[in-house]
Amino acid sequence: MSAIPLTAQGAERLKAELHRLKTVERPDVINAIAEARAQGDLSENAEYDAARERQAFVEGRIRELEGIISNAQIIDPANLNVGDKIVFGATVAIEDLDSGEQVTYQIVGDMESDIRENRISVSSPVARALIGKSEGDVVEVQAPGGVREFEIVTIEYR
Repeated sequence: MSAIPLTAQGAERLKAELHRLKTVERPDVINAIAEARAQGDLSENAEYDAARERQAFVEGRIRELEGIISNAQIIDPANLNVGDKIVFGATVAIEDLDSGEQVTYQIVGDMESDIRENRISVSSPVARALIGKSEGDVVEVQAPGGVREFEIVTIEYR
């Protein structure tokens, strides 16, 4: 398996999720299975089936996170010395030249992207357009609604 790029913050979030799954979720599921078993006949026991399904999900997610973390290439954006160019880990403020709307994104790995928290994947169209550019540059992004132009307002590494 190849290296999976993660920011230091993203790696910590994944490790925290893994810890929660192992110390909270897994024991809860084991208790739920034990309680369902105590009710008797397992062939028609909906609680038992639901608990086993939840157990499969939790165990699958634990394996997935362990694989990601073991293959992670952790990159701390605060320690990067890249000058004024946008690279992985950058926090970039861009302005839509049509609407004037300004938004800030952090460019992160695929496994830690979350648009609700303005973390976009390095492989997304917006991030691919921004990589290698500097403040003041105008980039074109092919969006579902057509080509959009953005001006890079600020670049930070934190």
